[in-house]
Amino acid sequence: MDIILVVIGLLCCILGLLGSFLPALPGPPISWVGLLLLYLTSFVENNYWVLGITLVLTIIISVLDYVIPSKGTQKFGGTKYGVWGTNIGLIIGLFFPPIGFIIGLFVGAFIGELIYNFDDKKGALKAATGAFLGFLASTFMKFMVCLCFIVLFVYVAISSYIQT
Repeated sequence: MDIILVVIGLLCCILGLLGSFLPALPGPPISWVGLLLLYLTSFVENNYWVLGITLVLTIIISVLDYVIPSKGTQKFGGTKYGVWGTNIGLIIGLFFPPIGFIIGLFVGAFIGELIYNFDDKKGALKAATGAFLGFLASTFMKFMVCLCFIVLFVYVAISSYIQT
């Protein structure tokens, strides 16, 4: 049973790493489940501190994944209309994988800013660029967290295996 948990846990960590790029898969939560499965095995000593800290980190990263593109829109001069457009475009874009979410948040921010001020196409483009850069930042952040979870998984699995 332990071998099955370790294999499924490692697959979850790898799937979570892929999910850091694909919006249909919640990358950090899937990677965290992989860590949880590792700690459920009999040869790895339970460490609730590691699981708790990584869970809190996972929750924070998951929330920031939706906040950062909106903040990028604001940082580049976007208004509330651009922020709403970013959020709506991101949600609509999820239904058009694989790149619909990228196009959706960019177009959403652009259209939102045009609704606010139709004459300022340059400002709308700048706000949409901010939304895209915010998306890139949140994707990089998710990727790094999932990569750290895989490294932690491998380290804990190997060190626990050596000790037994």
